[in-house]
Amino acid sequence: MVRTSLQHYGRRGILAAAAAVLALAGGVTLAVGLAGPGGPPRPDQDRVAVADADPAPDRVAAPVAPVTPVPPAAMVTDLGPLLAASAPVAIDIPSIDVHSTGLVPLSVGADGVLPAPTDYQAPGWYTGGPTPGQLGPAVIAGHVDGPDGPAIFYRLGELTVGAEVLVTREDGTVARFAIDSVESYAKAEFPTSRVYGNTTNRAELRLITCGGAFDRATGHYVDNVIAFGHLVA
Repeated sequence: MVRTSLQHYGRRGILAAAAAVLALAGGVTLAVGLAGPGGPPRPDQDRVAVADADPAPDRVAAPVAPVTPVPPAAMVTDLGPLLAASAPVAIDIPSIDVHSTGLVPLSVGADGVLPAPTDYQAPGWYTGGPTPGQLGPAVIAGHVDGPDGPAIFYRLGELTVGAEVLVTREDGTVARFAIDSVESYAKAEFPTSRVYGNTTNRAELRLITCGGAFDRATGHYVDNVIAFGHLVA
C-alpha cells in the first residue's frame, strides 16, 4: 500500500455529487441509482422508483443534485480544515459502539446503479464523491438490520449533536468529524440536495441508514435516517 502524508490544501471550487437513497430493511437491501460524471444519463428530476421487494437487492433511481455557482471569494468563510484525497478504510463512532474496518467502496455500474453493501456489518462509501476529509459531502451508508438482527448502523438514530465520528484513511491519517444533526425523512422526500449537493468550503460527512416504521407489505422501512457532520481535524 502506498502511503502519502497528510496535507491541507486551499479552499477553492465546489463539488457536486450525484444523489441517491440507500434503504435497507429486515434482510432486504435497496441499491441506489446514481448518475455521476462520465456515467449513464441522468434520471428525470424528482423521479424515485422502487422495485418490488424480494430476497435479492432492489434498485432505486434518484434525481441528481443541481450544480450551484461558486460564491465570490469575498463571501466565502473559513469553516475548517480540508484534507487531501485518501480512501476510507475504517470507521469508529464510540458513542453508538460502531467499529468497522471493512468499509466497502460503492461505485456506479454500467446500469447506473450503486449497489448497497452485501455485508450487513460493513458500511459502504460512495466513490463518486469526495473521500472523507475532502471538500464537499462524503457519503457512507450502512444497513440498519439484517436477517440475523441489528446491523452496523442500527443505532445511528441515537447520535447526538457533537458526537465524534472517526474515519481512518488509507494514508494512515484519521479524519475526525463532529455530528451537526440527525434527521429522519420519508423515502419519498429524501433530501437529495442536502445529502449529495454542493458545499462551499468545508469537508462534510453524511451517514445514512433506514428508519421509521417497517412496512411488512413492501418489506422496507418507510424512512431514511441521515446524520450530518463536518470535519473538525
